[in-house]
Amino acid sequence: MNMHKPTAPPRILSLCIDDFGQSPGIAAAVVQLAQAGRISAVSCMSNVPGWQRDAPLLRTLPPSVAIGLHLNLTGGAPLSTNLSRSWPRLPSLPRLMLRAHLHLLPRNALQHEIAAQWQAFVAATGRSPDFVDGHQHVHHLPGVRDAMLAVFDALQVQPAVRSTARVLGPGHAVKRGLIAGTGGFALRRALVRRGLRHNPALLGVYDFRNTDYRSLMRGWLARLPSEGGLVFCHPGTLQGLDADDAHPAARTRELSYLASAGFLQDLSDAGVVLGNAWCRVAVPNPGPAVSEMSTSG
Repeated sequence: MNMHKPTAPPRILSLCIDDFGQSPGIAAAVVQLAQAGRISAVSCMSNVPGWQRDAPLLRTLPPSVAIGLHLNLTGGAPLSTNLSRSWPRLPSLPRLMLRAHLHLLPRNALQHEIAAQWQAFVAATGRSPDFVDGHQHVHHLPGVRDAMLAVFDALQVQPAVRSTARVLGPGHAVKRGLIAGTGGFALRRALVRRGLRHNPALLGVYDFRNTDYRSLMRGWLARLPSEGGLVFCHPGTLQGLDADDAHPAARTRELSYLASAGFLQDLSDAGVVLGNAWCRVAVPNPGPAVSEMSTSG
């Protein structure tokens, strides 16, 4: 009699490369990894100078790769005239966060900016984004998330949205807690109320200084819940990177690992497959609760 233990179904991982449009080296990494079947999604910055240059490359990606909008409110100049009247240059992340939690953001102008970045994506690709998230997670901030959802209503669209409410380790608990607590919980509540698809968990947080990216990925794969989740990553070559890019060495390390046979072996060993992990239900946080900051609105 066969007494073999039933095999657990594979867990689904959405592996998303952020910052497409920021440099030719990032775009090249996206194309390389997508065509090799190593990623699930790419998130695009439509208000950076390289967007028009790189956007045609998206047509070469397999249809299984979701293409999303990476809202950028912390680098470069606004696209919209409305926001540029107040902010000729976009603020730093600390300044944006402070103004968001003090409820001092120009919400109407932000709606125009988010709509402009959406329309720039559509104009270059001929399609709406499959999902929306934020550069440096700005899409969950108070004021920003309301403006984003108002744009969805105005455009009558329902894209998936990256949830930042359940940020799993291992390690970097303070950084993970800050991401979730500065707006992630409130955003997830809004997504659930609206029935918008979102990832059950978010992984990929680290300090960009760890040189053993494989060990980090193995840790994230071990923590990936049965309902799946999303790992955000930043691979790229050094071609065309801005001099002030925050993590050039990390980009090349991530690209080397994700292109390797070791990555495929780690997925297989963990019982994980790449795919679409969006859902419409809220998943409770495991273990001790992390209280959301009272300023998150």
